[in-house]
Parts: sequence; C-alpha cells; structure tokens
Amino acid sequence: MGAEPWGYSVVGLLKELSARLDIPPGLMEACQELDKAYIPTRYPNALPSGSPSQLYNQKEAERLIGYGGKVVEFCKGLLSKI
Repeated sequence: MGAEPWGYSVVGLLKELSARLDIPPGLMEACQELDKAYIPTRYPNALPSGSPSQLYNQKEAERLIGYGGKVVEFCKGLLSKI
C-alpha cells in the first residue's frame, strides 16, 4: 500500500492507513483504548499502585479483546484485497 508501518501504536498505524483508505466507524476509538492499555497491562510496575490483574476487570479485558479482534478482522479484509 506504499507505507512503511513502524511502531507499537495501533492508532499511529491506523492513521497512516487513513490517508489511503476509509477507516470503519469506531475503529479509531477502539485503537485509542488499545494503545492506552498497552503499557499498563504488559508491565506489572507501570501503574502507580497495584498490578494490572488487580486494576483491570473481566469486563474491560473482554472489551479490549473484542477491539483487538476488530483490528484483526479489518487487517484481514485489507490483506484479502492485495
């Protein structure tokens, strides 16, 4: 698609794509939530107190996993067109 993706920000990667194609409604917002959760859920000392397992709940985890699934499906759709 003529771009060189780089980095760990899903929002950044999606913004790069948005210059070339339409992004489905709500996907950018989902990616914003995923980006905010990236560091604190990955590193146990990233939060001011408590561990991610103490501060994230089942509902949040399921929502974020769902967002990740939407990103994967979006990417699969793009790859199927190449």
